[in-house]
Amino acid sequence: MAANMGHADARKNTYSRGRRLRLGLGAALALACAPLLGSCLSYEGYEDTPELTVEVEDWRDEVIYQVLVDRFYNGDQGNDYMIELDAPARYHGGDWRGLEDKLPYLEELGVTALWISPVIKNVETDADVDGYHGYWAQDFTALNPHFGDLVALRRLVDAAHERDMLVIIDIVTNHVGQLFYYDINLNGNADVQLQGNGTDSPVLHINEYDPDFDIRGIQSFTSLGEAGPAPIIFGNDPYSNHMPPSPEVFRNPAVYNRRGRTLDFEVEEQLLTGDFPGGLKDVDTTRCDVKQAFVDVYARIIEQSNADGFRIDTIKHVEYEFWRYFTQRLRQRLAEKGKTNFIMFGEAFDGRDDLVGSFTQKLAPEDHELDCASDGPALTGDQLDSAFYFPQHFQAIRDVFQDAQSTDRIQSLWEQRTTTWGTEAMTGGIGIPPADVPINFLDNHDVPRFLYAVNDRDEDVAQQLLRNALLFLYTAPGVPCLYYGTEQNFDGGNDPANREDLWKSGFDTTNTTFVWISRLAKMRKQYTALRRGDLGVTWATARTGDEEDAGIFAFERNGGNSANGYALVVINSNQSHASRTAYEGEVMSVLAPAGTVLKDAISGETWTVGGDGSLDITLDPMTGVILVPQSDWVSIP
Repeated sequence: MAANMGHADARKNTYSRGRRLRLGLGAALALACAPLLGSCLSYEGYEDTPELTVEVEDWRDEVIYQVLVDRFYNGDQGNDYMIELDAPARYHGGDWRGLEDKLPYLEELGVTALWISPVIKNVETDADVDGYHGYWAQDFTALNPHFGDLVALRRLVDAAHERDMLVIIDIVTNHVGQLFYYDINLNGNADVQLQGNGTDSPVLHINEYDPDFDIRGIQSFTSLGEAGPAPIIFGNDPYSNHMPPSPEVFRNPAVYNRRGRTLDFEVEEQLLTGDFPGGLKDVDTTRCDVKQAFVDVYARIIEQSNADGFRIDTIKHVEYEFWRYFTQRLRQRLAEKGKTNFIMFGEAFDGRDDLVGSFTQKLAPEDHELDCASDGPALTGDQLDSAFYFPQHFQAIRDVFQDAQSTDRIQSLWEQRTTTWGTEAMTGGIGIPPADVPINFLDNHDVPRFLYAVNDRDEDVAQQLLRNALLFLYTAPGVPCLYYGTEQNFDGGNDPANREDLWKSGFDTTNTTFVWISRLAKMRKQYTALRRGDLGVTWATARTGDEEDAGIFAFERNGGNSANGYALVVINSNQSHASRTAYEGEVMSVLAPAGTVLKDAISGETWTVGGDGSLDITLDPMTGVILVPQSDWVSIP
């Protein structure tokens, strides 16, 4: 989401992507050995546009690490300005050089893919809140100078690739930053108005940066009454970078829907055409020139950086037809230059699985619109490769692993995915059906951290709950996505408290959570079934009390084209007592043949499958096992 948005109060006067950064590169070279930097940066080999390469075989093999660049590590003091370390909503100084410097730390954690916050130039600050998160776009053709220049971004990507890591860049197409106001009273100034006297007419508070939604478009109003659509006026404040947007197409008032602030996201017209609360201006993504511009600016980012994928913000606020066009044209353009297997997954902050999954389904022919189709090969119904799995965040992570509700809700959710998510791989995409590759997570920059949600528990209990949830994250079907700081037991609440500075942890690699995550990543890498195996739920329960199976959830991962082709994960989410994979005489059945000895990848303890295929396992509260055939077992410290 476009998070941590400053309230749009009225104010008083308050490296080119299309071409190489010739001016920016020259300035960087001149500054490369400035004393303030503490070391000389090398730019050798970065004079030319990079060759695009394919760095991934199967995205299910990856472990994604989501990082807010500004909060990770400050590796280049030369780009430090407007830094306020004591203010959670201001810039803190993290940059791409800092990420590059700390790649060994991430490698030890088991990370294989970095998801970095948006890279383009943003509104600097608005109402004492900065655009450090990256979701307030102002110039789609320039980089955010707080994070570095094109060379720094390319160095990060190259350094990641050298360590067999991928880089995913966050992007936004739904809106731009607060770049203009609606001149409602036609006086040429941004005002906060009060209309009405409270007796004969209601008192209305009207903020010209962020007026309430009007289906007709925001209307101008004078003492004589309404005066037609309100003109928009772009800002002209270089200090805060409230400036007209780039490229030129975004300076045309007609490319914005101009209907004002969304009040009810359940109303489709507001969801799709309303400004995002906080004054973020909604772009009319039905227009051909807008579609083409977004393909161009974001394709150029990859052409200039050789990054490996996009995470896409606020997808449910944009029409399906846009995603059909954007994803296919982008895949086609990048493939022509050698970049394939490029992932695009979207964020729909919503618990409804049918809605989230709908962006991964192929559109039916009758849903196809023909506008813009003449600018390239014929379009199909393809959309996104995957989506951020918010339904699982709510129904499994929150309901089960934090609140100890019934585990059968996880089974129901997973079974829905065969119909609510796409079951065919996108043409020219990552070669995997979306239903098989959801992006799984415990928490992120838009929700409180996992430990915050359980901060009313004893510390040891909270740590065990986190440990159990991480076990689920790293073994569930799809791609695990770890939010930075989880490995350091960060426990911040809602934005911006959940955007802590990672360097304050000292990048400790010895704490129990870091070690546990690193070990889970090694297990996931060792046993192919945990990454690519088919899924079968073997036990789920509606019981949450004193019953013998309360809290048990078990599932098999089978196959995966490897000798290590079977794994059985059993988790007890009950927070008060031991539970078993049996209830009133019925015992869990598994696919492993009778007599198979299964050994826990975590503890080394063994169980033997019964002659009837049954397996009776008792687990302490808030614990789990990863069982593999004893012949495949490898000790992983």
